[in-house]
Amino acid sequence: MTDTIPLLEATGIDHDYGTVTVLRDVSVTIEHGRVTALIGPNGSGKTTLIRALAGLHEPTTGTITYNGPDTAREIGYLPQHPAFRPGFTALETLHFYASLVGGDEADAMAQLERVGLKHAADRPVEALSGGMTRLLGIAQSTIGDPPIVILDEPGSGLDPSMGLHIFDVAADLAAEGIAILLSSHDLELVEQVADDLLILADGRVAEHGSIADVRARVGGDTLRQVYEHAVGGHRDTVQVVGDHE
Repeated sequence: MTDTIPLLEATGIDHDYGTVTVLRDVSVTIEHGRVTALIGPNGSGKTTLIRALAGLHEPTTGTITYNGPDTAREIGYLPQHPAFRPGFTALETLHFYASLVGGDEADAMAQLERVGLKHAADRPVEALSGGMTRLLGIAQSTIGDPPIVILDEPGSGLDPSMGLHIFDVAADLAAEGIAILLSSHDLELVEQVADDLLILADGRVAEHGSIADVRARVGGDTLRQVYEHAVGGHRDTVQVVGDHE
């Protein structure tokens, strides 16, 4: 982890849906220019935490503090299943979002180029492949140059080459100084691009820190071994994509 003040801090978060507690005493930090991978068994609270950090709902208890600069948009967010209004091109779609934060068509085109979609600027959104739609979603999440971008399962359901490209785009954004939080079940891709791990199990933080620090605490030569040690008895619900041992 860096020595600077984290861009985003969650302290003692609980989140309840009625009588069901989904998150319990969760405290995490999101750092400048780093890719933090959020991993955990199904039902561990990953999407609930992501939505809380993105400002889409208030936690039941605890605090979330943004420590970044005053910008047009503090946090960009890509949901797991992005959807765009049909009948518009990729460029028109981004131009609309850019206009909401004072941007113009040039800003929209710059974001398309940033994610490798400039060649599809005039393609209708309904004609985009699943991977291209995900890339358009990442471009949308970077409109307004937010210092934090949160990506919920950005590689889910994509072929391996597109999944790798999506993760490479996330790593490139981090190299520009953006803080990236992404959730994934693909441990191979996580190991290639992530700087930090945030492992949830039963709504609690099982591990949080740099991959090297977590590996030293937990043990294990591979990220899969680290993961299985960290989640313990929750292994029956683990999805490990790309690992067939």
